[in-house]
Amino acid sequence: MDMVSLIPQFGGFLWTVLAFVVALSVIVAVHEYGHYIVGRWSGIHAEVFSLGFGPVLFSRTDKHGTVWQFALLPFGGFVKFKGDANASGGADETVMDALSESEARRTMNGAPLWARALTVAAGPVFNFILSFFVFAGIFMLQGQTSDPLTVGELRALPVEQPLEEGDVILSIGGIEPTSVNNPDVRGYFPTPVPLEPRLDYVVLRDGEEQSFTGPYPFPPLITNVVPRSAASDAGLEPGDAILAIDGQDIFAFSQLRDAVEGSEGAALPLEIWRGGETLDLSLQPKRTDEPQPDGSYRTVYRIGVTGGIYFDPATEFPGVLASMTGAVSQTWAIITGSLSAMGHIITGAISTCNLSGPIGIAETSADMASQGTQSFIWFIAVLSTAVGLLNLFPVPVLDGGHLCFFAYEAVAGRKPSDRALKFLMTVGLTLVLGLMIFSLSNDIFCP
Repeated sequence: MDMVSLIPQFGGFLWTVLAFVVALSVIVAVHEYGHYIVGRWSGIHAEVFSLGFGPVLFSRTDKHGTVWQFALLPFGGFVKFKGDANASGGADETVMDALSESEARRTMNGAPLWARALTVAAGPVFNFILSFFVFAGIFMLQGQTSDPLTVGELRALPVEQPLEEGDVILSIGGIEPTSVNNPDVRGYFPTPVPLEPRLDYVVLRDGEEQSFTGPYPFPPLITNVVPRSAASDAGLEPGDAILAIDGQDIFAFSQLRDAVEGSEGAALPLEIWRGGETLDLSLQPKRTDEPQPDGSYRTVYRIGVTGGIYFDPATEFPGVLASMTGAVSQTWAIITGSLSAMGHIITGAISTCNLSGPIGIAETSADMASQGTQSFIWFIAVLSTAVGLLNLFPVPVLDGGHLCFFAYEAVAGRKPSDRALKFLMTVGLTLVLGLMIFSLSNDIFCP
């Protein structure tokens, strides 16, 4: 075996693990800090705050008596409160029996119901807060499309493009662009521009109206490659322009989409333009279940690329309120989309392969990190929302399960019996482990 040939693969594996550990550590740290800080505010003392499990690599004790530590296995973390039997919670009866009433108040098990509920709920809530601030920050940095539609940076194309930075688009192919403030129109134009390789452009340049012909504004130019997609596997990159697919020349992204959807999953040869060079590639579209506006799903074939107009529209920076509103909408969209997808998986409406496990998440982490810091941070925010949502599921051992126990206590006036708790926790742990094994099998066996 040629050991040198394994170096790139080994490096790719390390990059995947590193990206996954960084993403997971950020999310876990925020989640556990939510438990810790709200517990402290509620009068519950945290004895240990740990990132990772296993042998302790580094630790220090703060002025509140909490041990902050990094452990060897960086795949999670925990907060151990005073009186807990272990990192998973549960009362240490020996310790609890020896505490005075005032000391017991500083434990998770001896605190009032409201304090326990707030402390447990704080973990998922802090995950949502992380997502909110990340999305809001990115919206403010990215800005929003200027109104009217104005040319920003031009993208490289294998055809002549007469536009210049700063041109205000008045019409393309006789179609005037819509206002970015029009909520009833998706995209830049109220109706599709004519599907022709060359179209008439009318622009406002330096205060003067000018007319000329230019390329179709939505070429088969790749602006983004979806992680773990057919395009990613084949080596397609942002900036690639697809000249031909299955032997047919194309000039519009819609032609690429139609060819892929009509392939029924058969392998497709592509002719690619990349930085002035022409390459030949082949890829096999993957079956995908896509959410529809009405909440249903449609099964289609996709290669995992996105396109757009062939220039970066000029942007203007939104206000703080607009960015915050967009962040709330984005977080809510992830929550509702995740719940909808899970419901369709359970009912069998879509494939169970839509559920990724740790390997899939790790690979996606690495792909997003490779696309740049902003993409990686965005992915962390998306994953943080998903982790917060998952922890709210009413499954024992998860935060949502504990909240259900607290709800029972509030209604019944007493805690569930130790026997019932042990049984339910065993059931919950079995469900969680079963889900992990199932999702891991998806990572291994799903195409």
